Amino acid sequence: MSKLTDLPKRILIGRALRSDRLQETLLPKRIALPVFASDPLSSVAYAPGEVLLVLSIAGLSAYHFSPWIALAVVILMFTVVASYRQNVHAYPSGGGDYEVANTNLGPKAGLTVASALLVDYVLTVAVSISSGIENLGSAVPFVVENKVLCAVAVILLLTVMNLRGVKESGSLFAIPTYVFVTGVFIMIAWGAYKGIVLDETMKAPTADLEIKAEHEGLAGFALVFLLLRAFSSGCAALTGVEAISNGVPAFRTPKSKNAGTTLAMMGALAVTMFCGIIFLAMATDVRMAENPAHDLLSGGQPVGESYVQDPVISQVAAAVFGDGTFFFVLLAAATALVLFLAANTAYNGFPLLGSILAQDRYLPRQLHTRGDRLTFSNGIVLLAGAAALLVWVYGADSTKLIQLYIVGVFVSFTLSQTGMVRHWNRHLRTETDPAKRRHMIRSRAINTFGAFFTGLVLVVVLATKFTHGAWVALLGMVIFYGTMTAIRRHYDSVADEIAAAEERPDEYVRPSRVRSVVLVSKLHKPTLRALAYAQLVHAHELEALTVNVDPAETKALKAEWDRRGINVPLKILDSPYREITRPVIDYVKNIRRESPRDAVSVYIPEYVVGHWYEHLLHNQSALRLKGRLLFTPGVMVTSVPYQLRSSEAAKLRARKRQEWNAPGAVRRGPVEKRPKEPVGKDT
Repeated sequence: MSKLTDLPKRILIGRALRSDRLQETLLPKRIALPVFASDPLSSVAYAPGEVLLVLSIAGLSAYHFSPWIALAVVILMFTVVASYRQNVHAYPSGGGDYEVANTNLGPKAGLTVASALLVDYVLTVAVSISSGIENLGSAVPFVVENKVLCAVAVILLLTVMNLRGVKESGSLFAIPTYVFVTGVFIMIAWGAYKGIVLDETMKAPTADLEIKAEHEGLAGFALVFLLLRAFSSGCAALTGVEAISNGVPAFRTPKSKNAGTTLAMMGALAVTMFCGIIFLAMATDVRMAENPAHDLLSGGQPVGESYVQDPVISQVAAAVFGDGTFFFVLLAAATALVLFLAANTAYNGFPLLGSILAQDRYLPRQLHTRGDRLTFSNGIVLLAGAAALLVWVYGADSTKLIQLYIVGVFVSFTLSQTGMVRHWNRHLRTETDPAKRRHMIRSRAINTFGAFFTGLVLVVVLATKFTHGAWVALLGMVIFYGTMTAIRRHYDSVADEIAAAEERPDEYVRPSRVRSVVLVSKLHKPTLRALAYAQLVHAHELEALTVNVDPAETKALKAEWDRRGINVPLKILDSPYREITRPVIDYVKNIRRESPRDAVSVYIPEYVVGHWYEHLLHNQSALRLKGRLLFTPGVMVTSVPYQLRSSEAAKLRARKRQEWNAPGAVRRGPVEKRPKEPVGKDT
């Protein structure tokens, strides 16, 4: 079985790496930017559209509020980036929001932040890939017709790429991310040049359509609520900002400085692209609607169910570059790719956070174990499974999924910044150096404003998105919180139960006697080896045990036993219902019942085979017996292996695989071992 799985595994994820090569997997800033910032950078592909979709409820007249909403999002982005720059310097160990909240606000706050982040990472994968599928679907009809299948396939592809290692996957992801960023900046610059310098009129494909308002003439509280909802949808541009603070250990040294620089670069790029696309959308008269089939009108009539609403960035690119031109196709392809790769932010954040939580005993310990390529492979697989399930449930519809989004982000933002305020307050009580105090006071002011602003946005998000699907994200947070609390309670109870006490408890008291039982089915070499080993241990009592399933075979076994003169008594258990496991278990339990101070050692002969199919033909009774005996107190189970010839063949195959080298891997051998060529006297 190992042979069957090892080759495909090596083909997919590459050769295993030694633990001492972990330093080689650390990221420079040019690779860390696309790895950790692909989510906020790519969100400019759908965040402007979400703003216009919400404003369309009040009709075209509400679109003039979009620049002001963009300005509010920009202020929030700068606030969050400035706040997180304090985090990466104060907590460079990689715990991010979880560590800040856990250290300064207590375990419950830390667990709340962790729950919010885990939910948000799963949603990041689902939303990014679903949005990418929709962008790609505008050019490839098959993708639209099979959205769920294609989305799950992309999730599997990203999973394999991340299992190969952070640095390797980051190098692959860097190219489309930088192509996307460059393409958006070229689009913004060329659009501004055409509109301002050349004074050309640029029209989006939807510019001639009309919007049928669901609620016309909104004013007062209703208008304010609509604007707040549009603002909360635009805040999707901030998702993934926290990933850099969670991933500080993955940066090259100096880690905090490099992480802070990458965070600032990400903020500047995301803000510029977000604002540029919003303003170009206004200049090109982009039209968007939540229900385009009925709310978008052409000549006074709805466009119908066959109409496919392209994302804002696609419509702007068509207006600036021209539909079908080289730059339009290049940007469309880069947008779809970077939306797929935006999920990579979660693929780096979720496993790392899961590892820290596992170390703190809130998640299974397997999540703290690095895989063959020095990645937290169990966390990567868990994230992929959860995201694929979410995509299947919601039909890979980004409009539905995005309603669940950003709630967890702002929960972690708010609690993290509140924790940082406490962090600075604690340090200010003991710090006496005036220069350091001024730095701490400035940092505290930034984090205080960040906590207030993000807390306000959290209230807005909950108020405007709760009935639209945000309650599902909150439910997911509650489930994660309850699960992690239960796991921690289990680990704590097990630790208390198995802790070695200072006084001498019952575990330290030697059993009064050891009674050994060797299980026998036939008298052959494995049985004789098990008997010899059991005799070597020198138990107080030793007996062989067989179950009478076939009277003729049992009679033959007894005769052979006596003929050989084996000096170990053979106990025969009757089994009228031809069971093997239950009579043995009952017999062992009866020994324990009669002599509770005695330890029972059960020896089970087992075959060692070399082919996967041979495992199906042997050792089944032994496996069942071991599984049952594990739950019997005071019983020790010992497997006595007997290697068949096929096991030797398996060892030989394994040795050959270790010695095999790919063509070109070994060239001419060590220099000192090469035979020297004779040199002629005349040369």
